[in-house]
Amino acid sequence: MNLPHLIVYTDGACSGNPGPGGWAAVIIDDGTGAVVKEICGGEAATTNQRMELLAAIEALRALSGRSRVRLHSDSAYLVNAFVRSWIPRWLKNGWRTAANKPVQNQDLWKDLVALAGIHQVEWIKVKGHSNDFYNDRCDELARRAIPRGDG
Repeated sequence: MNLPHLIVYTDGACSGNPGPGGWAAVIIDDGTGAVVKEICGGEAATTNQRMELLAAIEALRALSGRSRVRLHSDSAYLVNAFVRSWIPRWLKNGWRTAANKPVQNQDLWKDLVALAGIHQVEWIKVKGHSNDFYNDRCDELARRAIPRGDG
């Protein structure tokens, strides 16, 4: 099966942690380099880690069908869970960490694991705030999406 090849960048941001937060993703056609879609959203009360996870979830949800995805994130928490095989251990241990504590953000992790199972995802860690154009674009969109209280 010849799957579409996509490049995805994601980012989350928080104003305070916890506090209001935003997430964003940029989806790019790997063949043409054209931006297919930019998406973002926010929540009034959240954490930075939740926004990082939600960015990846919403990016994978936004894909029109099964795809090969190179997903870039500056979140070590997100990328390491996949590349360092934390998730299989969490599943084996009933969603508990190596320290036998409940995995934080299980609701989002479960959604993300299900969505990642649909696609062929390569997880790529990028350095934040290092002049990577699309990572910087996601950061800008995520920060703009943070709900602002108007008093």
